[in-house]
Amino acid sequence: MTTATATSIETVQAFVAAIAKKDFDTALTYIADDCEYENIPMSKVTGPAGVRAVLEPFLAPTSENEFVVRRAVADGPTVFVERLDRHHIDTGWVELPVVGVFEVEGGKIKIWNDYFDMGMLVKQWPALAG
Repeated sequence: MTTATATSIETVQAFVAAIAKKDFDTALTYIADDCEYENIPMSKVTGPAGVRAVLEPFLAPTSENEFVVRRAVADGPTVFVERLDRHHIDTGWVELPVVGVFEVEGGKIKIWNDYFDMGMLVKQWPALAG
């Protein structure tokens, strides 16, 4: 593994760890000003403000979050992460398999796409349907 690859993985791991703690100020230091984030099947946002606008309200009702990384593979600046996102809400734990694809440049995330099943999420967390 090259140093650039290790740095890319470390950037993504640090970002995900900060999001799990809802430490948005720290997490957003890893997001490039022109970052494109698409939480597929939802819409695309740009930059730290766009990322915060998606994540902060989504995680607001959670009392605890865990992002269990099952596999992380990097090819230079591209990082693929298979994970289980776990969110504790009033009714219990919501568990959602997610695959994230990140492009890291200069220690900042330039592109972030997450792929998940919205139906699976809403089935466990019905409040998101409204």
